[in-house]
Amino acid sequence: MDLAEYLTCDATTLASRVAAGEVTAPELLALARERAAQVNPRLNAIVGASMDAIADARAGQPLQGAFAGVPFLIKDLQQEYAGLATTSGSRSLAHDVATEHAVVTERFLDAGLVIFGKTNAPEFGAKGITEDSLLGTARNPWNLDHTPGGSSGGSGAAVAAGIVPAAGANDGGGSIRIPAACNGLVGLKVSRGLSPYGPQTGESIFGLAVQGVVSRTVRDTAGLLDAVGGSPDRYAAYVAGRPAPFLDGLAERPSKLRIGYSWSSSINDSPDREAVAAVERAAALLTELGHEVEATPPPHDDAALARDFLTIWFAHLYGQVTDIRRRFGVGNSAFEPDTLAVAEIGRASGVGALMHALSRIADYIHALDDFFGRYDLFLTPTLAKPPLEVGSIDTPKPLQTASRVIAKIRAGKLLNATGVLDQLISDNLGWVPYTQLANLTGRPAISVPVHWTEAGLPLGVQLVGPLASDALLLRLAAQLEEAQPWAHRYADLDPALR
Repeated sequence: MDLAEYLTCDATTLASRVAAGEVTAPELLALARERAAQVNPRLNAIVGASMDAIADARAGQPLQGAFAGVPFLIKDLQQEYAGLATTSGSRSLAHDVATEHAVVTERFLDAGLVIFGKTNAPEFGAKGITEDSLLGTARNPWNLDHTPGGSSGGSGAAVAAGIVPAAGANDGGGSIRIPAACNGLVGLKVSRGLSPYGPQTGESIFGLAVQGVVSRTVRDTAGLLDAVGGSPDRYAAYVAGRPAPFLDGLAERPSKLRIGYSWSSSINDSPDREAVAAVERAAALLTELGHEVEATPPPHDDAALARDFLTIWFAHLYGQVTDIRRRFGVGNSAFEPDTLAVAEIGRASGVGALMHALSRIADYIHALDDFFGRYDLFLTPTLAKPPLEVGSIDTPKPLQTASRVIAKIRAGKLLNATGVLDQLISDNLGWVPYTQLANLTGRPAISVPVHWTEAGLPLGVQLVGPLASDALLLRLAAQLEEAQPWAHRYADLDPALR
């Protein structure tokens, strides 16, 4: 196999070639490294310490599992690898060496994947872009002036550029679906309880976050979730075990579905025409496939949901920063100004605000369940606008300085009084107002790449389903992929390779 052929293969195909003896794991690893050497200097998708010795040793061993011998990358956030630091994009954790694998990492290894690097993520995964002072800026391989999204932006860029056919990701507010939409990939955020966590921590962000992958094909997403899915064997908060195989279910196409769609958002009352076009294209395609599709108002108040989501997120971030300070004895200089500002808002808001936000989750669940009494699925854009230009939502330098001062003097109530929370909602969620609903309610949601902008950038659409409808979402995504194939597309930064 040469590089040109490698770039056309998904993980399922590569695994079958290894199993058939047509190519070896070391040969695939060499091809992945060759592609990384070509494109990563421009993308900054793979970051951190070298895993060369680890990967070489693993590729040379007899490997078992559904994806034996396939090169793979894990995210430098909540996918710990024993013996290596997991920085979470923060200087405060630059030397936080894991003593054991995360459960999800162990399951990736059990599937036979050859992990040879870690991917870029913003500090603590707190943004829908991947730009931070420790790991640097990740760029979109379709256009280097634009973001690959976040927080799994490094994984999205690496897969879209053909370094690997799939990569590890996780999602606490859209961090699988946003980079999938920005890079022309498939990204499934599974139902709460269907992905593993720990043993380093329990459920992250009060249960909002899940583990998963970004990939170029639906079958890779399904197969990899078969490999890693299910609560951990220990420390689990749920009795649910591993789900029924997702991959096997793809052979069954969904029966006629009733799908409600909307691009309406009170956070962004005028989504980009490309976001509207993406939903219109998906609605037309779904109609052609025999489904009943109609416009409908959103089932929830997304402005209220955004405030509740950020209240929960900021409280979580405050707790995380406090814990890191305690464990490692670091000061404010170890954190980015934006992190300090939102952590201080979380502290100043108090337990009452957090508890109120958490209590309102039941309201969103009820509203969504009422919606699913009328419709099978909810269709939206994944993004309200195409992938942002790099640096376009940077916090101005004077405000960064002010954030450090305010954090130092613990003036979070002053920040709240200035309306900064509303500004943060506008700046950080205004271009991605659709993804947090699934996290707060624990429902599954998938982003699929059915639309490309006039400028040649991907812009995915999102389908949200009832609890435990993960298999249905994958079956419908496979039907869309069959009707409008996308797996052959990868970002070719080197025209000579065409």
